[in-house]
Amino acid sequence: MTKIESTDHIRANCKDGILELEIYRRDKKNALTEAMYQSLTQNIQFAYINQDIRVIYLHGQEDLFTSGNDLNEFVKFNPSEESCALQFLKTIANCPLPIVVAVGGDAIGIGTTLLLHCDLVIASTQSRFQLPFVNLGLCPEGASSYLLPIQAGHKLSNELLLLGNSFDASVAHQAGLINSSYPKEQILQRGLEMCKQLASKPYDSIMSTKRLLKQHHQKITNDALETEFSEFLHLLQQPAAKEILRAFLEKRAPNIPISKLH
Repeated sequence: MTKIESTDHIRANCKDGILELEIYRRDKKNALTEAMYQSLTQNIQFAYINQDIRVIYLHGQEDLFTSGNDLNEFVKFNPSEESCALQFLKTIANCPLPIVVAVGGDAIGIGTTLLLHCDLVIASTQSRFQLPFVNLGLCPEGASSYLLPIQAGHKLSNELLLLGNSFDASVAHQAGLINSSYPKEQILQRGLEMCKQLASKPYDSIMSTKRLLKQHHQKITNDALETEFSEFLHLLQQPAAKEILRAFLEKRAPNIPISKLH
């Protein structure tokens, strides 16, 4: 990519040193496809090398962030192919520029785990978060098994990852996933104001500070991304996950096989 580019479901705009990326697939609750991950990754990687871009601003709409991965693609996913979702996670995990996220509405699955790699996150007071991996017969992704206990503590991390229930902005704040919350009508403007504040500060100082803040955890985070993804792919091929995903798409209750991994 040689410039900032929008697609049907990722709206990209660059102004005043801010690369603004909007997830826009409302008919599917902003569910993320491989093509959407690829667009996000390419735009963010372009920002790495563009000296005019100082901040990345990611959001959906004031009432919706993302329902996570498009489960239709999960069912069809070929394990031998490179995952655009993993490439996206690696890109934001290693991004040298500050990333600001405004979460309006639901943030499910990767919609929550991606927040662990972002620098400043605000949410609507009406937002709901969920880490439903166990409910789908899968395991944590996005290095959440490493980063979430650091931020939330082990007991709260166990609750959020093992039970997989949805939780509100106050619990997300307690878990270190967000900085603060606002009424949904304010969320996108508040996020933009935060970006403008960052963009006005000395570029080299911002870059150095972010690098210093992340450097002690960077290698372990990257290792966790790979380890989790390998386990995730393994579980995706197991009977439990296949049945749960199939039942979800067919809008019926799953008949979950109980088995032990060896």
